[in-house]
Amino acid sequence: MRTPSSLTGPVVALLVAAPALAGCSSGTDGEAVRTGGRVLNVISTDRTCEVSSLEVPAGTLTFEVTNSGAEVTEFYLLGEDGLRVVAEVENIGPASTRQVTLNAAPGSYVTACKPGMKGEGIRANFTVTDSEEKAVVTADQQTLVDEAVSQYAAYVRDQVDQLLTKTEEFVELYTSGADDAARRLYPDARTHWERVETVAESFGDLDPRMDAREADLEPGEAWTGWHRIEKDLWPARAEDYTALSAPQRAALAEALLADTVVLDTRVQTLTYTVDQIANGSRGLLEEVALGKVTGEEEFWSRTDLWDFQANIDGAKVAYAGVRPILEGADPELVGVLDERFDALQALLDRQRVGDGFRYYDELSQDQIKALSDSVNALSEPLSRLTAAVLA
Repeated sequence: MRTPSSLTGPVVALLVAAPALAGCSSGTDGEAVRTGGRVLNVISTDRTCEVSSLEVPAGTLTFEVTNSGAEVTEFYLLGEDGLRVVAEVENIGPASTRQVTLNAAPGSYVTACKPGMKGEGIRANFTVTDSEEKAVVTADQQTLVDEAVSQYAAYVRDQVDQLLTKTEEFVELYTSGADDAARRLYPDARTHWERVETVAESFGDLDPRMDAREADLEPGEAWTGWHRIEKDLWPARAEDYTALSAPQRAALAEALLADTVVLDTRVQTLTYTVDQIANGSRGLLEEVALGKVTGEEEFWSRTDLWDFQANIDGAKVAYAGVRPILEGADPELVGVLDERFDALQALLDRQRVGDGFRYYDELSQDQIKALSDSVNALSEPLSRLTAAVLA
């Protein structure tokens, strides 16, 4: 985890209330125009967030984000409510530059840089105006778009339905004290969350309650959800841990199940666009890079490779949906992505044990590095997916 009736973006970050560090600033005509859309330059420091223009015409936009600060940062384009994430790019290290591309509809938005990848961030209002530029879409192209959207919506609904079923079973085991069975089910149940993690995170009220890690918490913030229960089931790495009482277990489990029911209800009416699906594929790979391959996601249970596989599953499904569109736009990129998805899967398959995987602390440093290198090799071409699909 990094942190509506219609989904404007596939990812919404965990936004914890905190004072803004400083105000954003911009030029008036700072956007550059390149083939395939406008490029907006964003300079993020530890205290400022400078966007080259805060008003642009609708259409394909690329935010090119440079981190000139000392902390790792993130950049978000949020909806007018400041919660919905229309587009995001995470894990931008000092002295590095990364991009995110989207098809922006007219409306009011908010930009945000988040030095340290915590808190509310450094924000400014952002406006997308009507544009006379209209994309020409053939009937065949529209058919491919419609199929991609329909298939992905069905996939998300199915995964969340399975998540609800597994969560009901998990909650029953956990509250009845059947800890061994609950431990066995834990990684399997979470697979369905991880496959659609970027969509699940789009609900800024649910995600912090359901999937926050202990390391993500702000001082004084209540800790609930999957990872709070994980620690209670696998307390061996904790110092001076006091097991939760039966009433405490019941309260945590009931809240998790109630939130899962709400999630299942909400995804029934979500709508998507092809840039959201493509960005979702990239976002899921970033989840692998930021938490799974580093062993930070499942700190207590060490079941990170189950999550790793689930994120890759979801990324491949999203990519497969837009792949027919990409074949017409950039067949060379299709070949590279196919090859690197396969290479990463082959490495991950080597760590399988029965129906699951080896625990993270059973991996050697060489094995972790090989997985990390393969993730990085896939990240670069996958970062070009959205721009190619929108070309």
